[in-house]
Amino acid sequence: MAATARGPADATAARSYPRGFTPVEVTNMRSTIPYIFAAALALTGTAHGATPAAPATPKHVVSETLAGVPVNDPYRWLEDANSPEVKTWIEAQNAYTEATIGAMPHGKELAARIRELAITSTTRSSPTLAGGTLFYMQNTPPQPQPVLVAQKWPDGQPRTLVDLNANGGGTAITEYWPSPSGRYLAYGTAEGGSELTTIHVLDTNTGKALPDSLPYAGGGTTPQGLAWDADEKGFTYVRFDTPAAGAEVKQFDATLAHHRLGDAPVTDTTVFGKGYSKVAEYILLEGPAGKDVAVLANEGDGGPAEVYFRRDGKFQRVLGRDADVRSASWINGRLIVVSFADAPRGKLIAVDATGKRTDVLPQGDTAIQHVSPMGDGFIVTRSAGPDWSAEQYDGNGKLVRRLPFPATGVAINSVASESGQDKALITYAGWTTPTRWVEYDGKSGELRTVFEVKPAADYSKVRVHRIEGVSKDGSKIPVTVLSMDGVEANGKRPTILYSYGGFGLPVTPGFVGANLAWLERGGVLAYANIRGGNEFGEAWHEQGQKLQKQNVFDDFYAAAQALVASKWTDTSHLGILGGSNGGLLMGASLVQHPEQYRAVVGSVGIYDVPRHETAFANGPYNVSEYGTVTDPAQARATLKYSPLHNVKPGTAYPAVLLTTGANDPRVAPWQSRKFAAALQDATTSGKPVLLLTRMNAGHGIGAPFSQRVGNAALSMTFFANELGL
Repeated sequence: MAATARGPADATAARSYPRGFTPVEVTNMRSTIPYIFAAALALTGTAHGATPAAPATPKHVVSETLAGVPVNDPYRWLEDANSPEVKTWIEAQNAYTEATIGAMPHGKELAARIRELAITSTTRSSPTLAGGTLFYMQNTPPQPQPVLVAQKWPDGQPRTLVDLNANGGGTAITEYWPSPSGRYLAYGTAEGGSELTTIHVLDTNTGKALPDSLPYAGGGTTPQGLAWDADEKGFTYVRFDTPAAGAEVKQFDATLAHHRLGDAPVTDTTVFGKGYSKVAEYILLEGPAGKDVAVLANEGDGGPAEVYFRRDGKFQRVLGRDADVRSASWINGRLIVVSFADAPRGKLIAVDATGKRTDVLPQGDTAIQHVSPMGDGFIVTRSAGPDWSAEQYDGNGKLVRRLPFPATGVAINSVASESGQDKALITYAGWTTPTRWVEYDGKSGELRTVFEVKPAADYSKVRVHRIEGVSKDGSKIPVTVLSMDGVEANGKRPTILYSYGGFGLPVTPGFVGANLAWLERGGVLAYANIRGGNEFGEAWHEQGQKLQKQNVFDDFYAAAQALVASKWTDTSHLGILGGSNGGLLMGASLVQHPEQYRAVVGSVGIYDVPRHETAFANGPYNVSEYGTVTDPAQARATLKYSPLHNVKPGTAYPAVLLTTGANDPRVAPWQSRKFAAALQDATTSGKPVLLLTRMNAGHGIGAPFSQRVGNAALSMTFFANELGL
């Protein structure tokens, strides 16, 4: 669930994807989902013993009618996390999961290998150029959290500006914003996975912190955002209303406030958004030298934005939602927006403060992901399914050249650049290529590597294959298959299939990383480009939204069938993996086709879809993606696929592992509790249905290194046991 989508390879993906998982986080099974108790890893690989039965879950049926359809909910009591009965139930489920995982062989071996593979050389991510200074995040595994670094571009010495590792990694940097000259740096922090952001400011010349500390600055349901003033004496930022003493913050009705350095936060004035939308989201775009500010304003996730300009201290709308704007960038003083109106793969138009539109670049054969300044023109990053490319254009929109990246197997992650500069920093990665930073010379067209991550193993023997599934309506679904050299399709390879399928987030080539532990043992990994993502443009996304959400599940099933048809695996050796919206994908997949899969891992998933909208803060933000159950047609369509409502007693369900975090602001942890209870009661297969809840964790943003490694070890141990690795 993200407002913007840059690419696959950054370890600190919360900066590029402020509203949820990046594709690579789950794809590489090294996501920032911190749900692993130390006890769970300590138990892994212990002596075998009889696995105890799942804890019994009482039923207290609540009956209601939705769009004329009767709905019975026997597990609504599990929604109350403060109930002593629910707390006892969670403890029992955790104990059951730990005991079951502890009896699985090879756990310690896999955990050790995963940790070994995760300790690469220093990694860098999220680069930004401001006033000739390059800012970025840097992590040296097993350091718990990345640090924030600055260096003069291109050849200055790196200086660490912010390091939050002193407390063991419980505090994470959520985002950062350098001032136009690079003199000041604002950055956000959040605690314990909650994502609720507090903004701090420091002087980059001296490294000293300013007294400014701004709480309730977005995060979780609403992405944080900030744009500096031209004089660098203040900035505009996203904030929630300050709660009453002793009350929790209400993560609705976010507005834009203005802060002057040195002033108390209570004096900050609201400058935009009062009454705009209960589920308002804002992307702030700071123009050259901070002279201009634009706002992309959304009502919830996944939909088109309205565009506003700040003029004479006030924000005025210059584009409505009819322009179907999804992203934008300041280029040579003009705001260039990516519009999908009558252009399903995207086109570029310039808009000025009067609302006048000027065509810049027509729709092409591939989908526009983002646009970045370059010299007197711009760079366009594109995708066509799993294949990514980048092109340079001059100020008149004339193609200069296609940048010399590989045609397949890699994805462009980000472009750090400034108008008037002939060189840009571009980051990318691929299945067998760890994060790499290159300096692109817009005059010569040359790429020069300036930084690359050194992996902990040899990935040269990983082989990449491409197959294709055909969905129910005939849509062709690309599936990328990874295996080691010499591992042939024998019809029974232990295989893990991943996808996401929502919010316009693409599934992209990401470095195999710690997943080599699976491949080198003869396993296979597969990644499907299903609808709901934007790999082929906005139409590909829209065909997986609202009333068409079933297309997502049909596409994923087609990908699974393609893996079997191409003899990579069979239904006895096929596992599936997904998180967040991808957790919904897991739930719907296993209840619609329980015979197709042997094992399922779902993280922080949505399983009771109607209640997600009506009984949890983030639900209304997702109406633009899932539709609203107040519409009878949508309610009936939602009930047909909502995983919890389609669990059938007496069904042989596959082995299931669900994980969640007690502080999750995006998906309620009770979603996993209710779904686990329903599956445990219904299944007749004898295979385990497990739930693990981490009490000091959230949706997964900003987890420390040890927890990321632990999560990967848990998932891989579970799959290895169930799929017969």
